[in-house]
Amino acid sequence: RIAVLEESGNMPLAYISAKLHGLEEHAERIQVAIETNGGSVEGLMDKVDTSTKKAGCLLQPPTPIVRSDNWPTLPIEKHTLEDLEAAAAEAEHSGEEEYHDAIPAHAAPEPSATAWGGDDLDEGDMGGFGDDDLDLGGDGGWDDDLDLGDDFGDKHDAAAPPDEMDGIQNVSDDATFDMPPAGRAPAGCWVANSSHAADHVAAGGASSALQLLNRQIAASEFSVLKDTMIGCYLGSTMSLPGVPGSGSMNIPLLRNDAGGHPGSDSLPRTSLKISNLVAGIRSGYRFFQGGKFNDSKNSFTDVLKKIPLVITENRNEANEVKEMLEICREYITAIRIKGAMSGCASDPVRSTELSAYFTHCNLQPIHLLLALRSAMGTAFKHKNFILAASFARRLLELPDMASERNADLRVKVCAFNKMDQPFFVI
Repeated sequence: RIAVLEESGNMPLAYISAKLHGLEEHAERIQVAIETNGGSVEGLMDKVDTSTKKAGCLLQPPTPIVRSDNWPTLPIEKHTLEDLEAAAAEAEHSGEEEYHDAIPAHAAPEPSATAWGGDDLDEGDMGGFGDDDLDLGGDGGWDDDLDLGDDFGDKHDAAAPPDEMDGIQNVSDDATFDMPPAGRAPAGCWVANSSHAADHVAAGGASSALQLLNRQIAASEFSVLKDTMIGCYLGSTMSLPGVPGSGSMNIPLLRNDAGGHPGSDSLPRTSLKISNLVAGIRSGYRFFQGGKFNDSKNSFTDVLKKIPLVITENRNEANEVKEMLEICREYITAIRIKGAMSGCASDPVRSTELSAYFTHCNLQPIHLLLALRSAMGTAFKHKNFILAASFARRLLELPDMASERNADLRVKVCAFNKMDQPFFVI
């Protein structure tokens, strides 16, 4: 760090760094350089806060948790050329010692009659060599191809130095280096392995995800799904900070890695689960029962936006999602009818008609009881006693009417059915 600061011309910072870390020799050298250029080091250390132990501490990279020798490289077998280069390097270190050690001077073979003959070159032993010095014919003479025989090969071949280039011509075409195939990116695997819109959104393939939604559920207005899609995309990866000065690493989160990394068959982990839909349904129920119809509608609408990007694990979960879709549709329809009833309160015919429609929505029994009670009061207020009596009979058929909390309402409804007289519902 001091060297970098010096090379960049920041001599005061280099002096401060040297003093903080106890490098007095470097500090003196830098001080001389500063004073030579007409500067001064007085007051430089006053700018550094040394009141705490962490002041001016040396930043070190974190110790790696997992240690490995060849990570993240791949093990690759050496090809023939690399083996030959290694052998050549070993031969260079040994030099000519191998040649001398192969055949020591005291172990040199003695000349014999089977080699070049005796020292006196006896003409009788040479077989016709005395008659004519250049006579190449006759028995026992020289062959035309200068065949040295077996006696010349073994002893002198052992003393020959090793040929470093021997075997180069024997390298076959299939011994070349093969680059290991590059792995596919996780996003590419997700798009290739799944036809669900949520997996395509998690991989960043927004266009393919919109096409799937259009073909599968006939979706055409995608602006309402923007927030859900962004959450699905951000929830499929995790950002892991690296060493100081480096960027963060994005690590994909997989949902099928329970038994190990799936490799090219990987699928992303999505942030939306069935539990999120259940929580939204319960919130809508609570708002509906409390009379907060706008909040209830918003809760059920939010569940509808999440359903297309929820991935189910089995058929039972798929059936639950279909049931939640039906619930959201019925409750949103009921809330819209309730809003229309408030808008036409001055029209008794339309108001009574909408109250009857309101009771035919597929609601929970506790909520249907509230709808029938409201419709019965509306019909009675508009003096439509026959319709009010039909609502009363439907009320008596509900299982919740047998509870103690609805005892007063049950008595009033029964009295109205027997007497067919007007009554007030509180």
